[in-house]
Amino acid sequence: MTAYAFVLITKYYTDYKHEPVRSLALSSATGHGTNIIAGVSLGLESTALPVLVISVSIISAYWLGQTSGLVDESGSPTGGLFGTAVATMGMLSTAAYVLTMDMFGPIADNAGGIVEMSQQPESVREITDLLDAVGNTTKATTKGFAIGSAALASFLLFSAYMDEVASFANVDIAIPEVFVGGLLGSMLIFLFSAWACSAVGRTAQEVVNEVRRQFIERPGIMDYKEKPDYSRCVSIVASASLREMIKPGALAIISPIAVGKSFSPLIVCSMLMFATVSGILMALFLNTSGGAWDNAKKYIETGVLGGKGSECHKAAVTGDTVGDPFKDTAGPSLHVLIKMLATITLVMAPIFL
Repeated sequence: MTAYAFVLITKYYTDYKHEPVRSLALSSATGHGTNIIAGVSLGLESTALPVLVISVSIISAYWLGQTSGLVDESGSPTGGLFGTAVATMGMLSTAAYVLTMDMFGPIADNAGGIVEMSQQPESVREITDLLDAVGNTTKATTKGFAIGSAALASFLLFSAYMDEVASFANVDIAIPEVFVGGLLGSMLIFLFSAWACSAVGRTAQEVVNEVRRQFIERPGIMDYKEKPDYSRCVSIVASASLREMIKPGALAIISPIAVGKSFSPLIVCSMLMFATVSGILMALFLNTSGGAWDNAKKYIETGVLGGKGSECHKAAVTGDTVGDPFKDTAGPSLHVLIKMLATITLVMAPIFL
């Protein structure tokens, strides 16, 4: 039920057959700035319904699990966690289908790029554009599914961590140190997202400079008399993708360990809790707004609002350019960050005590 609800919500906010994306496309008619504003507001609005779905699913699964009457060796009820675990497994049981949908988008996108570079007829490009638009929706759907499953899994890992340190600390948000731990957790999400987006910007600058250099040194490229050095651009992107992830990766690993060793398990617990909540909201915002910007551009390319090459289309391209690092870099990586933080804190819990 939760997975199906995510599919419907994501489709509503990212498919250009529905009002949100059409309104975003319409905002492009008044300039680049209004397109960005409309996209950001759409992304912020799109966090509401998924959060409600996650909240209902966690509470419902926990309550249904409690009705089983399961208890541990000490007599404490554990049915709630069992119910949540079953719900998590239910979402993950469709992993093969989700992976298939996630792969559809990049395949359709690359097919469109090949068609354009090989100068195929416009009718062929129109078909690949339709497939690409569907692919954007499926990618956004799978990312929403991923953040939902990450939320359920993180709740279980958080509960396991609390069980590990239960005899040493209890979480009380009124304690200043606990509140500070929460601030650090929220800050971690924003800093990680900033570094991920900055990495895309720096890599894009390197590629643009390389392309400009080749155009200057090989003027025949534009007339198809000379072949560009494709391998150089591929090398730049491949090396940058590895190099630029060192800082965000180190942040995710070192932060919980540093906080746990410097303070106490209590602070790590609040950091994990706030990071999970902030990460869910941020990932939903980034994934949905990026997909909406992309499909708003695709909607204009179908011929509405002036079609390709119009001022409206140029504004939509700007929004799509902003949305690419949102939906393809920062957003998906937050799913990994949330689960990594929970896993690291659980594994390292004994050294925090």
